[in-house]
Amino acid sequence: MRQSLRFPWSNLDVDDRSAPVIAVRVDVKGTTAEVPDHQHRKAQLVFALGGGVTCRVPSGLWMVPPHCAVWVPGGMRHSNRATANARLFFVYIESEMIDLPDRCCTLSISPLLREVIVELSDQVADDEARGELLATLLRRELPRMPVQQLHLPLSPEPRLKRIAAALAEDPSDRRTLAEWARRVALSESSLARLVIKETGLSFGRWRQQLHLIVAIRELTSGASVQQVSAELGYESVAAFITMFKKALGKPPAKYLASVAQDRSTSATSSRTSSPAARA
Repeated sequence: MRQSLRFPWSNLDVDDRSAPVIAVRVDVKGTTAEVPDHQHRKAQLVFALGGGVTCRVPSGLWMVPPHCAVWVPGGMRHSNRATANARLFFVYIESEMIDLPDRCCTLSISPLLREVIVELSDQVADDEARGELLATLLRRELPRMPVQQLHLPLSPEPRLKRIAAALAEDPSDRRTLAEWARRVALSESSLARLVIKETGLSFGRWRQQLHLIVAIRELTSGASVQQVSAELGYESVAAFITMFKKALGKPPAKYLASVAQDRSTSATSSRTSSPAARA
């Protein structure tokens, strides 16, 4: 059973708050939880310190594994679904005060920025100078964070929405492109062209990206590689690990460990480039 994902207090309206940066900690107890579809003027950073979050926007699904965050521009409709026992931080920022794109992206959060976010969420109202210092540091550091490719493009095209909904409901569905084409009354070649036109990916690559998002969500919530492999319909654990490694460069355990560890190399390279701003 899924519960509503709630703020520590019920009367928070971030757009009514004058502070340029607001950080709120939200702990998910027990089962999965969700913030339904909504929007606000301020941009939002959804940061997972533990567990994971899947953020849905009109153009796609964005995965937030531990020690990563998804950037949601101001005014964009979105929903957030958190895994059981997730430790989350929602950071709200006035869009004009930070150099980040007007589209979503998943960012790998450095240890320094992680601590800034935690401190901001604990900031007491009577220490305004310290709060301003932390907010300034966050606005300077956030655009320098490396981008993680954990995104499933979605399309408003009705036939693709139908396929995407079915695959999201049952990720183990192994129907071929030809079988899906018959189901939505298209030829196989027409459906193949439509998927590429609407998502920029082949059908096989699009479905694989969904599998990666589901896999990371389940692994970060405590499922084993064997359980995830079976849930996604792979014939063997080895086949699943091979797919994961080819797509993300590392097997599941090493990939999740690398996301969580101190990426000093990435932090150094970000001093000369701004991957988030280019995403």
